[in-house]
Amino acid sequence: MKPILKYVEDKYIERKEFPEFKTGDTITAYYKITEGDKSRTQFFRGVVIQIRGNGATKTFTIRKMSGTVGVERIFPINLPALERIEVNKRGKVSQSRIFYFRKLQGKRARIKDRL
Repeated sequence: MKPILKYVEDKYIERKEFPEFKTGDTITAYYKITEGDKSRTQFFRGVVIQIRGNGATKTFTIRKMSGTVGVERIFPINLPALERIEVNKRGKVSQSRIFYFRKLQGKRARIKDRL
């Protein structure tokens, strides 16, 4: 990374402390939603299918099933609205990006626990 970009990231981007998680883990991301003058906290619970980038530009994608429809959401790690992350279950996968998970249904869509 170029020195000027690293300087700006270190100086002006606020870092938040979140627990370590990897691809295949089931996590819950709590984020703040503002509607008009009211704000509330909403959560998104699902499986991490990819982690991309590093440092302040890191993003992660969570996939969950809402009925029979798969829903994915990409969260930047330094999103100001992101309040906290809870790791619900550790998963054991062999790849760092599990896009094949999108095609799986039923029992095939289960991920083994990591001990």
